[in-house]
Amino acid sequence: MTSIRENRTDTPTGRGSGLVIFAAVLLLVVGILDVLRGIMAIAEDDVFVSTPNYVFQFDLTSWGWIHLIFGALAICVSAGLFKAAVWARVVGVGLSGLLIIANFLSLPYYPVWSILAIAMYTFVIWGLCVVRRDEFYLRD
Repeated sequence: MTSIRENRTDTPTGRGSGLVIFAAVLLLVVGILDVLRGIMAIAEDDVFVSTPNYVFQFDLTSWGWIHLIFGALAICVSAGLFKAAVWARVVGVGLSGLLIIANFLSLPYYPVWSILAIAMYTFVIWGLCVVRRDEFYLRD
């Protein structure tokens, strides 16, 4: 009779930290781009499209402030992810979900970037959710 021996060690494999670092870098980059997008919208730049007869119609300046604030929060959360803070994983998932909704609602103003941002925030949520708690660490 053979027994199955589990090769579990107390040393983390590093797979978890790689996904968290991936999510942190992606959140940092998209957060910086959202801050810049917010500044462009507040300045009422000509980059944005004006789509008439769209279901969701909002003021461009208010969307600029929303993206600016959420982008700054994303940058702060990514700094917490680099320090392996558990609160940053929870807040990162929630903030990414809110930013997916915000980018969906801002589709009429900047459609291509909104779709790309939705995809990137989805990868952030994936990277933060698939890591088990015992794998969440950063090597010194």
